[in-house]
Amino acid sequence: MSRLVGHTRQNISIIQGLPPVYLAPILSYYTRAAAAFSTSSVMSQRRTRTNRDNNPNRGVSALRRTGLRRRVEMSRQPLPQPVLDPKKRSKVTVDPDHPLWGFFRENKKALNTPEEADAFGRPWVVEELRNKSWEDLHSLWWVCCRERNILATQEYERKRLKAGYGAAENMERFRVVGQTQKAIKHALTERYYAFEEARRVAVTDREVNLDAEPGSQAYTPLYSDETMMEEEYPVKRSAASPESTA
Repeated sequence: MSRLVGHTRQNISIIQGLPPVYLAPILSYYTRAAAAFSTSSVMSQRRTRTNRDNNPNRGVSALRRTGLRRRVEMSRQPLPQPVLDPKKRSKVTVDPDHPLWGFFRENKKALNTPEEADAFGRPWVVEELRNKSWEDLHSLWWVCCRERNILATQEYERKRLKAGYGAAENMERFRVVGQTQKAIKHALTERYYAFEEARRVAVTDREVNLDAEPGSQAYTPLYSDETMMEEEYPVKRSAASPESTA
């Protein structure tokens, strides 16, 4: 009887030392994962494939026709070494009339000072642009395009350097340039409608020849100035004139 009681107490102590039942799945997983690992020299050796055929074209798709994969070969030429001494570096000459200088100011600086960024005027208005020629409007339009490129370059450089200033002035300049371009479009639109109205009137005018060749006279008046003067102000001839007595 005492021996039975001893075995019972031993089994109870073993059961009390075991983890809870709900941890059984995860413990069984780690038990299986650790069972495949061995520290012995035989089991820890790297396993090699016994069915390897040493085919260099293994994996090349015959359906997609990818072709042979060439190996990357290193050249025997020595690699260039960086020049750490500034005195030994070669000077790079840049053409002063290079087109990429159009993305910078005349001083060729990537960023302006706050005083320079804030120094700009007002936009052009339509009343001022109505008196400009076509060549002037064309030149002013491309000046605005160049200004937008410069402002975009400065904004990119400001974000890259995290300068922390000039963003508000840059946005204000963008707004001024955009208003000038809108005014140029407005003036050109007015000229377009005026031209179309004049062309519509010229179609029904007998004195205008729209099919005239370049360099020839497109306007041919039906009446001269003298004829129009005689029609508006007729000359009263006297009865004693030679023409009347003849």
